[in-house]
Amino acid sequence: MGEPTSAQKLDPTWVDEFVERWGNAWNAHDPAQLLELLTDDIVYHDSAWPTIMRGKADVREFLDHTWRAFPDLTFELIAGPHIAGDGARAAYWWQATATHQGPIDPPGIPATGKHIEFDGVDIHEYRDGKIATLRIICNMNDIAMQLGLLPAPGSTAEKIMVGMHKLRSRLTRS
Repeated sequence: MGEPTSAQKLDPTWVDEFVERWGNAWNAHDPAQLLELLTDDIVYHDSAWPTIMRGKADVREFLDHTWRAFPDLTFELIAGPHIAGDGARAAYWWQATATHQGPIDPPGIPATGKHIEFDGVDIHEYRDGKIATLRIICNMNDIAMQLGLLPAPGSTAEKIMVGMHKLRSRLTRS
């Protein structure tokens, strides 16, 4: 079948091999290898980035920021890929581990030194054997709690934060 276009259904063997190359490129922290797997006009949505990335230059900036903040970031496939029945799309579930060793910029959060583990989902839409549209979804609240940026559920800090929000709401309604 070869490399899929957006109109073709996907060959499961091709998708398995592509997802393995994708994961290897991420784990190698090799931007050239990773960017080669994207179309030039990639549209890349990631929960961990404040804007939609359009084109390889935007993605390269994201990679630089990500690997500066988390230089030991690695991914492991948990399940999938799961291929859509109506087009050149696939999704899979992964787990990541990393240590926060550099600033998260934006917004400028200094390194905490904390080790984090989180999972997420990639949704790839392929064109001409590359990813044309990518959506990565992960629970940013969970990551923020692990980094100590948000209080843990049920903690005193969470109760204080909620109380302050309630007070602010009452003051702004008056």
